[in-house]
Amino acid sequence: MVARRALRLSRLRGQPAWVVLEGDLRRTRTNMAETIFGKIIQGEVPAEKRYEDDEMIAIADIHPAAPLHLLIIPKKPIVSMADAQVEDAALLGRMLLRAAALAREEGVEVSGYRLLFNVNDDGGQTVPHLHLHLLGGRGMKWPPG
Repeated sequence: MVARRALRLSRLRGQPAWVVLEGDLRRTRTNMAETIFGKIIQGEVPAEKRYEDDEMIAIADIHPAAPLHLLIIPKKPIVSMADAQVEDAALLGRMLLRAAALAREEGVEVSGYRLLFNVNDDGGQTVPHLHLHLLGGRGMKWPPG
């Protein structure tokens, strides 16, 4: 919905589609290819890859919040869960299944792990490219913060 509105407004105003208007608040989002994740996907920036296929990559977080902290990142340019569409449901499901497989491979399946999407600024999202956190290797507290 937001992506379609941004595209429509970009045509009317002659602006890039990543300029998003939300009510009276105008937010400028970076071009997806220019984010750190976009550069990693394109091979322009090195990362410790743990998995890759045609749809996603999984990398080690460079600022881990737990002994195991991986990021599962779709190659499709989705800004956040707030921007995901119905047609993204299968991809999102495969990301969750990949996270479970990685948890098994990393040896935290039995002890437990946390899966987390941060959404937009107040949700703690710092890179405007959807990514799923897989955290494990220690006890997780609730509430998280």
